[in-house]
Amino acid sequence: MGHLNKNLFRRLLFGYLIVVLAGLGAVGLFMSYTMKDYMYDMTKDGMMRKANKVNLSIQDLNPGEAMNSRLAMLDGSFDTRVWVFGKNGEIIATSTPNEVSVGKSVNHNIVRDVMQGRTPPVQELAFDGLNEPMLSVVVPWGQGDSIYGGIVLHSPVNGLNQTIGHIRETILWAVLIGLVISTAMVSYLSWSISRPLREIERVANKIGIGDFSEKIEVHSSDEIGELATTINQISSRLEMTEAERKRLDQIRSDFLANASHELRTPLTALQGFLEALQDGLISEEGRTKYYDVMYHETLHMTRLVDDLMDLVKLENDDIAFSMHEVQLEALLKRLAFSFDNALKERGNTIQLEIEANLPRIEADQDRLEQMLNNLIKNANKFTEDGAITVTASTRDQDMVIEVKDTGVGISDKDKPLVWERFFKVDRGRERRNLGTGLGLSIVREIVLRHHGQIELQSEESIGTVFTITLPLTQQAS
Repeated sequence: MGHLNKNLFRRLLFGYLIVVLAGLGAVGLFMSYTMKDYMYDMTKDGMMRKANKVNLSIQDLNPGEAMNSRLAMLDGSFDTRVWVFGKNGEIIATSTPNEVSVGKSVNHNIVRDVMQGRTPPVQELAFDGLNEPMLSVVVPWGQGDSIYGGIVLHSPVNGLNQTIGHIRETILWAVLIGLVISTAMVSYLSWSISRPLREIERVANKIGIGDFSEKIEVHSSDEIGELATTINQISSRLEMTEAERKRLDQIRSDFLANASHELRTPLTALQGFLEALQDGLISEEGRTKYYDVMYHETLHMTRLVDDLMDLVKLENDDIAFSMHEVQLEALLKRLAFSFDNALKERGNTIQLEIEANLPRIEADQDRLEQMLNNLIKNANKFTEDGAITVTASTRDQDMVIEVKDTGVGISDKDKPLVWERFFKVDRGRERRNLGTGLGLSIVREIVLRHHGQIELQSEESIGTVFTITLPLTQQAS
């Protein structure tokens, strides 16, 4: 991938350079040739205007010294060679008698065009007696309809070519400087594209091996920046998914370990008792006690299996809730009565604080009773010679139920764990507080299935409060 990235940088660099070089070269050539044509056109137009001025200046002069002097003066003013030829094409006057001898003739085609009143095209001509090529223009010499001959103006081509050469050299330097600047800009542009892609590639490789710790630094809001942001979001989601997977794996492992432990303990006791009974090691009077222990261990395993099945069904949404209007006050009074003996065994009392004219709540009565039963049972198990208070009131469109005890409380480190399967705050306590460790997990699932919320407040040696908020009416799903 790194090799491909380097190739990408080179491809971008050379691709941009070729485009820039071709563009600057084309512009340079176009400007060069356009400038040459422009210079030639400007020179030709200027020479035509000068030729017409020469014609006006010598219209009243006859060939001779006076005309030669006038032409010499015009030569100095216009910096051009001036010839005058007659109707037969013979040169009769010149501004530079030392370069061209008077008496020589101009090309008969040029003479014919001039005598017919036409202006021959401007062209580069080499005349006998001239030391270098000239750009020449020819105009009729005369006044009105009378044509006496023609006037020829010459401008050295070399000077014009040198000027064009200087212009082309300037354009070439401009192109070279532009190429250097463009190369620097293109290099930076290619680097600015390939560098974040290289960073994206590096982080993507780490994501590929399961390392989600690094994120791409986003420096722009363009397409590459959006790509980096998307990859960061994917990395964060994968990290969360991986963390959740590990958490679920750990829960699954803990579940299997706890389930095995919870089942092994009573099964071991049962096996030991049965072996003792089979071997006849127990007297007839002691068998009743052994049978009683075995019976309670069997009940514990039954409760464990039932709670497990309930929890699995609740989590998998395999239990159909039957929602009906429930009179919560009557339900709480019935539960308080059913716990009378269990509360007396631990020296506890229960008090109901129910709001006057408490409205009915839409819920599954059996599951609502199971939820409250688990909470009251849990409160009674961890409270001794204390009080349990159950309150029910309305707030806005919700029913608020609190189960409060004055028991041992829950430590801060245990609070986040009380909802986990098989977690027991009473670990290490006496066996008479035996439980499955699934009660609060079932309570939470029932609350969630009723679209409610449950909160926990607890302090060690002071007590615990579970607050449940349930909507009075269930929204249709």
